[in-house]
Amino acid sequence: MAGRLIAVVGPSGAGKDTLIDAAMTARPDLVKVRRVITRPEDAGGEDFEGISAAEFTKRVAAGGFALHWNAHGLRYGIPAAIDADLDAGRDVIFNGSRAVLPLAHTFYPTLAILHVTASPATLAGRLAARGRESAEEIEKRLARASYHIAPDLPVREIRNDGALEEAVAAFLAALQPESA
Repeated sequence: MAGRLIAVVGPSGAGKDTLIDAAMTARPDLVKVRRVITRPEDAGGEDFEGISAAEFTKRVAAGGFALHWNAHGLRYGIPAAIDADLDAGRDVIFNGSRAVLPLAHTFYPTLAILHVTASPATLAGRLAARGRESAEEIEKRLARASYHIAPDLPVREIRNDGALEEAVAAFLAALQPESA
């Protein structure tokens, strides 16, 4: 595979989708994955394909996903079609989960991982501003926000507490291939 798979991970409210969208504007050569999730499409948030749990299971059995995982009571999938883009030399970026990173690195050895972080206060403010969760649900999300990624994976940290322009610049710099 000539292209790179780029996983963007981090806690809810860190700004993963905002930074991915900014990268897509600056780097139109990137291919953004439209995830498949077992929740209704009208649930809000990112652009995703919402399907039933039964349909998800069928697609797993048929080899329809390059990667898939469970998180927060939902199932998430990255369509197998990404392999054609990678084979064609295109960099493919997706909003992922730390749970799938070791497997992703096994299947895609050139995987780049961008870990977007922010302070608990910043996360809390962003989650509250969304208006999709109760204070109790936000508290639970914040309790999960501090986590470690499996060791020996190629992780680059992106801090997203300050000006958006600074985080975008750091994100774009992290997308550059490492020099040998």
